Amino acid sequence: LAASPASIKPNAVVAKDGSGKYSTIQDALDKVPKKRKGVYVIYIKQGVYKEYITVNKTMTKLMFIGDGPTKTIITGNKNFVDGIPTFKTATVVITAEDFIARDIGIENTAGPEKHQAVALRVQADKVIFYNCAMHAYQDTLYVHTMRQFYRDCVVSGTIDFVFGDAAAVFQGCTFLVRKPLPNQQCIVTAHGRKERRQPSALIIQKCTIKADKDLEPVKKQYRSFLGRPWKEYSRTLIMDSYIDNVIDPQGWLPWNGDWGLKTCFYSEVNNNGPGSDKSKRVKWRGIKNITPQHAASYTAGRFLLGDRWIKPTGIPYISGMVSGGAAH
Repeated sequence: LAASPASIKPNAVVAKDGSGKYSTIQDALDKVPKKRKGVYVIYIKQGVYKEYITVNKTMTKLMFIGDGPTKTIITGNKNFVDGIPTFKTATVVITAEDFIARDIGIENTAGPEKHQAVALRVQADKVIFYNCAMHAYQDTLYVHTMRQFYRDCVVSGTIDFVFGDAAAVFQGCTFLVRKPLPNQQCIVTAHGRKERRQPSALIIQKCTIKADKDLEPVKKQYRSFLGRPWKEYSRTLIMDSYIDNVIDPQGWLPWNGDWGLKTCFYSEVNNNGPGSDKSKRVKWRGIKNITPQHAASYTAGRFLLGDRWIKPTGIPYISGMVSGGAAH
């Protein structure tokens, strides 16, 4: 599955130019056989697909392959300001177990003035995105629930642009902070763990956090933060990553007053870059300085049991801790 797309024989081909059996992704999904063995591969050729896609629960072991995240693009613009609940604004929704996507771009083009506008919502177990891009502004990537793995992806946005209550691990990903509205500040993550015993967290490992090209020249005019506690037991760890100076020295932002500041779990381990200096970070009870040994329990191998379901795909994957930060 990590082989070059050309070497994987697809079960269905989608192409805007008529060179495939299907001209829309939805047509291909409608024809996915109910009874099938193994992974069902849909190859989506280069093009811009203006569609809203849901991979529903019955479509387990499905794989989307594109021609690259800047070539195969699924785009929508549903948003909160136009009267749609955040949950229903996503361009692509995944609710099926064992879904894999690679080499695809997903976007919500509603823009910052339209507030919440999701590009991708994932609420299924054992979902993998590899070399994909998710672009929007507020609430780009809704990691709703269960175990998810993102490898070599790009996620861009402004406010809470990775949010939800999943157990999600990001490796080798780039988080691009975009230029917000004039009165806004930017927040990369908003994890939504509601109960202390929930086995969920956002784990950012060997990644890069930096300003997108629209924000870079004016980044000193806006404040940007690593995260804020959407729910009371919000849990986010950033390790072995490069943090650029787009991130405010305080690092983390309250959600509302002292909500979750004592019960959240936020930790930064072995990061580098000008935004990684922890000396001026906020001093909430929920900000933890943990050892690499403690951090190891939040790696993909242990936290997601990834050796069982990520490793067999052949997609690049770090099971445990890494030494040295990300390149930028």
